[in-house]
Amino acid sequence: MDVVLAKKDLLRLFGRAQGVADKKSTMPILSNVLIQAETGGILRASATDLFMAVTASATGEVNRPGTLAVPAKDLLERVKAMPEGPVQISSAEGATAQLKAVGARREFRLRGMPGEDFPALPKPDPNATANTISCPLLAELIAKTHFSISSDETRPHLNSALLEWDGEVVRMVTTDGHRLSKHEVAAEGGQKASFSLLIPLKGIAELRRLCDEAKADKDASPLKLMRGGPNVFFVRDDTMLAIKLVDAQFPPYQQVIPQKTGSRVRVGRAQLIDVLRAMSVAASERTGSVRLTLGAGTMRVTSENPDSGDAFDELPIEYAGTEITIGFNVRYVLDVLTALDDEDVQLGVTGELDPVVIEPGSEKKFLAIVMPMRI
Repeated sequence: MDVVLAKKDLLRLFGRAQGVADKKSTMPILSNVLIQAETGGILRASATDLFMAVTASATGEVNRPGTLAVPAKDLLERVKAMPEGPVQISSAEGATAQLKAVGARREFRLRGMPGEDFPALPKPDPNATANTISCPLLAELIAKTHFSISSDETRPHLNSALLEWDGEVVRMVTTDGHRLSKHEVAAEGGQKASFSLLIPLKGIAELRRLCDEAKADKDASPLKLMRGGPNVFFVRDDTMLAIKLVDAQFPPYQQVIPQKTGSRVRVGRAQLIDVLRAMSVAASERTGSVRLTLGAGTMRVTSENPDSGDAFDELPIEYAGTEITIGFNVRYVLDVLTALDDEDVQLGVTGELDPVVIEPGSEKKFLAIVMPMRI
């Protein structure tokens, strides 16, 4: 193999692959990036952890086609250390890669593995139905819901996000058992479809990176979404991300959402964030609990740490119900509030131990449920 590519293109290819390569696997090949130099001037970089796979390509000068698997982290570090400009990658004896700065003396040698040892990568069915969604819309869905995905990998149905395409509505729902977030957007171009995908947390993180890269590149091209067997494929220009879907049943979230709440509270979002952040300083490190006491026109907020003291503040609200005190994990509420950008938010409350519904003050595309704590 002998190929020459610009350093910036190599950084993009190998940086994307390095995020997926499995550094902790008992299979050494999974910590590698597969480099494929093809006739026609195409260089492909692929990585997989057997649950997710990514392939990205760029055009360059291919003097000799070939394949080679090279440690992803080591390869990226060496490309970063190269001077700006074109870089030559060639395979020397055995499975050793040679990186050389074109027009300069700097070079690296890096031991790799034969490209033939790399596991087969999933591919979409060429006849699969494709839907499109823009990166800004997908990024919006993720930003509004990712914080309530459980980090517990032993509970795969909660360690994932539900992506639903329901007619002309695209919806994402997440829950960790203590809180739930739901956000929906209108499908672009009047597209209609009907399917549900359970995407693992690591896959959501890579999708977020893919959208961030598109934003940084000012790339307006949409993502193409295709389903095939146990995988879902997201394709943008020269990059394809394959994610193995979670084979589990997502909780029946519609049953969790209260059909109606006893009273509504309207409060300034920025003021509530400021008060809750201040109260969190004095909250118990173990529970993170704060108390919200709702009264006519006023919300009183208190927190208490048995070891260090307590805190108190209050702020004006629109509320005409009976006085009620509810306990919360302050981080859960702050996660919701910081994901929104409305001036006001509305809280739907019923009882001290009933779920609280948090919605933006204006449009109703977003909804969050937070379970209270016993106080």
